[in-house]
Amino acid sequence: MRLRINMAAGAIIFLMWIAAQSAVQAPPQGGARGGRGGNLSATFPAQQRPPGDPDLIARGNTLYGINCRACHGVDLRGGDQGGPNLLRSQLVLNDQEGELILPVVRDGLRNPGMAPMPAIGLASDDVRAIADYIHSVVATSRGQGAPPPGPPVVLNVLVGDAGAGQAYFSSKCAGCHSADGDLKGIGARISNPTQLQNAWVGGNTGGGRGGRGGGANTVSVTVTLPSGEKIEGGLGRIDDFIVILTMADGSSRSFRRERDVPKVEIHDPRDAHRKLLPAYTDKDIHDVTAYLVTLK
Repeated sequence: MRLRINMAAGAIIFLMWIAAQSAVQAPPQGGARGGRGGNLSATFPAQQRPPGDPDLIARGNTLYGINCRACHGVDLRGGDQGGPNLLRSQLVLNDQEGELILPVVRDGLRNPGMAPMPAIGLASDDVRAIADYIHSVVATSRGQGAPPPGPPVVLNVLVGDAGAGQAYFSSKCAGCHSADGDLKGIGARISNPTQLQNAWVGGNTGGGRGGRGGGANTVSVTVTLPSGEKIEGGLGRIDDFIVILTMADGSSRSFRRERDVPKVEIHDPRDAHRKLLPAYTDKDIHDVTAYLVTLK
């Protein structure tokens, strides 16, 4: 009995300790403010700092352009003279008010495998201004892999010749598709030219093989049994051991496979598109897109 009491007491103390640790480590409500530019994303406590003085940042921008830009680049990602990327610099990220940057600027820096940084004779206040400017830029940077700041880039893919696209379509595509059948009105159904281009190149325009009836791009399969009986349906799954068909009524039928028995034939309407992928030129793609846009 005493052993059970001791174990229970120990468990309670352990749970209380976990709760206390969770309370200590819990982030403050609303998230941490990091960076001198007012970045609201949470950062490590050592990298959190209040927003900088706009006048000081403006002066630091000017000083950076004169003394630092050639090596570290206009965007702090490294320049023509081999300076490192300051946006990823641990020294910059851990610096608060120039206290870590000042010795490097004053004394210079030599690291193996990197271009040496010469000492720059700047006053401490000037280095502080440069540090504030650097922190203001770092605070506006987003996560790795994010697109560059600013409005999204809009690509104009309508640069082809619609007449040449119609000729290419008649030569390469008309055997499976028709401007009066499955592709009728596709320019209106897919009004975004970039999406339309991606759709037809990938064979996802909604039309099936034979295209003139407007069928779906469904992968079908024909299973021929040793008796000669053929069963057809949509392809549900296939591997080396089994093939599963989706029948017209929604039910499934499965067949065990042993090498080439039963015979399995897969019919994929997009096979023709895949075979053409290595043959397309940029001009072919742009011309066909320009033609399909006219099919309203």
